[in-house]
Amino acid sequence: MRAIQDPVFPHLVWLRPTMADPTRPATLADLPFFRGADATALAKVAAAARWRTVEPGQVVVDDDEPSTDIFFVAAGSVRVQLRAASGREVLLNEFGSGEFFGELSAIDGAPRAANVTAIARSRLCIIPAQTFLDFIFTNPTACHGLLRTLTAKLRLQTERTLEREALPVRLRLFSELLRLSRPRSGTPGERVVSPPPPHHELAARIGARREVVSRELSDMTREGWLARDRRVIRILRVAEMQQAVTSELRAPAA
Repeated sequence: MRAIQDPVFPHLVWLRPTMADPTRPATLADLPFFRGADATALAKVAAAARWRTVEPGQVVVDDDEPSTDIFFVAAGSVRVQLRAASGREVLLNEFGSGEFFGELSAIDGAPRAANVTAIARSRLCIIPAQTFLDFIFTNPTACHGLLRTLTAKLRLQTERTLEREALPVRLRLFSELLRLSRPRSGTPGERVVSPPPPHHELAARIGARREVVSRELSDMTREGWLARDRRVIRILRVAEMQQAVTSELRAPAA
């Protein structure tokens, strides 16, 4: 998945699936992060890089694992999540072709902070931390790219943290569905989420229980906010939904 700023609601970031063939041989030149890099510097990274193909559901790295490599997704997609001892999960992010993860452990050497699991069959480029840091320290453009990516991830998590603390479940669902959606072709006033995420996944995204999410989705469908089937969720009242979220977040304290 790729984070895209919405053209209608600029403060919203939504996720677009990125399609790629994981069976095609990949090189560092296929990864946007390394495009335009000095050939000599790129050759050093390539010499240390390893390539790995993972299947859907396969764990790439686990919480508290002491590894420090950084992972670039050449094809496919992965999901980052936290798991509590109780079994409850919080979905943090998803990364698709051209994106990367694991940079925190590469930078500070600390154990992994979250679990990363493949969503689709994926081709990963794995680069040792020191090789990656040497490349960053000698390439200002790449360093700036890393800082911009870290900033975007921090902004997204800050936005989600505020929503979880300040919004009731329904408004958190509004915000997450808008974030996941894309404009519906031929119908300017509507947006679609396709394929619809399972209820337990939506619950993990917004920090709620699956039963509560299922009930809210049924109520929202009955009240005309959504139209749903197995293939798609159509968001029918986009502007009203966004206004409800914005009004609650910006409401003055009582």
